Amino acid sequence: MNRAVRRRPALVTALALLGALTVTSCTGGPVPKAEAGAAKATDPASRADLKPFYGQRLKWTDCATDGYECARLTVPLDYARPDDGRTFVLPVARAAATGPAKRIGSLVYNPGGPGAGGVSSLEEGMDESFGAAVRARFDIVSFDLRGVGGSVPALTCEPAEGEEEEAEEETTEGNEEEASGSVAPLYPRTEADRRAAVEGARIAAEDCAKHSGPILRHVGTEDAARDLDVLRAALGDRELTYLGWSYGTSLGTSYAEQFPRRVRAMVLDGAIDPSLDWSQRVISQSAGFRRSVDDYAEQCAEIAGDGCPGRTPGEIRALIERLYQRAEREPLPVAEDSTYAEYGGMDATAVLDAVSMAMYTPEDQWEGLSEALREADRGDATKLAALGDEDAEEESGPEDGTETGEAEGEEEGAAEDGTPGIPADNEGAALTAVNCLDVPHPRGIRPYWDALAPADKAAGVYGTAGVTAELTCRNWPSGDRRPHRVDAEGVPPVLVVGTTGDPSTPYEEAVSLAEQFPEGTLLTYEGLGHTAYGRGGACVTAKVDAYLVKGERVAPGATC
Repeated sequence: MNRAVRRRPALVTALALLGALTVTSCTGGPVPKAEAGAAKATDPASRADLKPFYGQRLKWTDCATDGYECARLTVPLDYARPDDGRTFVLPVARAAATGPAKRIGSLVYNPGGPGAGGVSSLEEGMDESFGAAVRARFDIVSFDLRGVGGSVPALTCEPAEGEEEEAEEETTEGNEEEASGSVAPLYPRTEADRRAAVEGARIAAEDCAKHSGPILRHVGTEDAARDLDVLRAALGDRELTYLGWSYGTSLGTSYAEQFPRRVRAMVLDGAIDPSLDWSQRVISQSAGFRRSVDDYAEQCAEIAGDGCPGRTPGEIRALIERLYQRAEREPLPVAEDSTYAEYGGMDATAVLDAVSMAMYTPEDQWEGLSEALREADRGDATKLAALGDEDAEEESGPEDGTETGEAEGEEEGAAEDGTPGIPADNEGAALTAVNCLDVPHPRGIRPYWDALAPADKAAGVYGTAGVTAELTCRNWPSGDRRPHRVDAEGVPPVLVVGTTGDPSTPYEEAVSLAEQFPEGTLLTYEGLGHTAYGRGGACVTAKVDAYLVKGERVAPGATC
């Protein structure tokens, strides 16, 4: 099984529960219904001010990784003012079709996020997640979304080195006691806890505005979908063949709404329902994680064998709850070389993050999680902390520009846009930026506190932590979109794939999304973990490949 296809979507929720947003805070549809018809009435490619972008052709060179080709795509920063000279330059990569004599065209995919790097995922071998029939007939293509990874400019919410030191001094100088109590628990009940949560969210939003302010309003899914259409044209394809995992389903839905007659075939795996508002999204995803942790307790022995951290499901649940409670009182101890050592250990949010992250691929992660939980319960959380560290290392990828041999130029471009020291992996910043821009959030504080009790009832600490994480969006630029059902009249049949035990994008959302598309079809994968294509076995691969290559629709009620 290909490692990259699982790791790319998985990082999303780790970042979300760690203090950004839940992944399902990203919405699919690009515009309110009132605006959708107008958006589709005019072909953007026919606009004179967009012709320079639609008329470009990609110049392919060898990537740093053998077997892949890389290029760059230029798109306008603001589609309302495309001729003002401000642009994003986006890295693109492809794996050429293995059967060029029968090549159909390009298949563009998005690995998830928002914020996962498409280029690095492809260079890490994500093309191997596609079936042999698809790889033979299509060039497999992906790109870094605006603001993400190797994009110029790129998002960052982190201070430069000098600024970071100054901020630390201001925080700690004469203020040690206040700083030590500034982390909110998983369920902030007291006024002090809630003040800490609000303050932390405010600081996070201000950091992003300070370091990425000029581009924050221009990194939403609607604009990313328009970039996808420019990429389609630059690839020389009349119609788009597309596969999106996780957040990639939102990107695909937005494209289908804006360009329904440009879709050749579209697979949306791990679906996000655009009709849910921010609080409904929190509850949907958080309940998914709670169910998945219950699945872990019930089925651990089947996958992790004798290594499970308890003899019964009840013992496993009790151990996890015990760790959450301990970490809320005092961070769990870790070794001196652990990433969490500088914070005094793993707090409750970090523990919740590690447990949730391990729900994405049970076949790969449950055994390691079980050992880590056992040791954490004995007083050493180093292995639990390392679960996140390992994924972060795998995610880092060649996002410093070296995939095209232009790292120095990329760094210069970032500096010119006032974005110093972009980290190699800026997925956390992109996650927050896209989620907050895409989904309307209340400006007042009361709706968040009102959402805590329903979230607790539906999903326990997974729900309350999700609500608290949404606080960042109170202080964020917001777009014009509203939750809505899909409006994509004229789009050909879209294939939605849903996994019954998906923790991050619950199966119910796949059912709903398939029903919202005209002639939408649903393929159900009965299994655990996040998404299905690339990890759900030969049945899923065969049905998806037949749809992508031949346009064969799955039968109603199709199940693998």
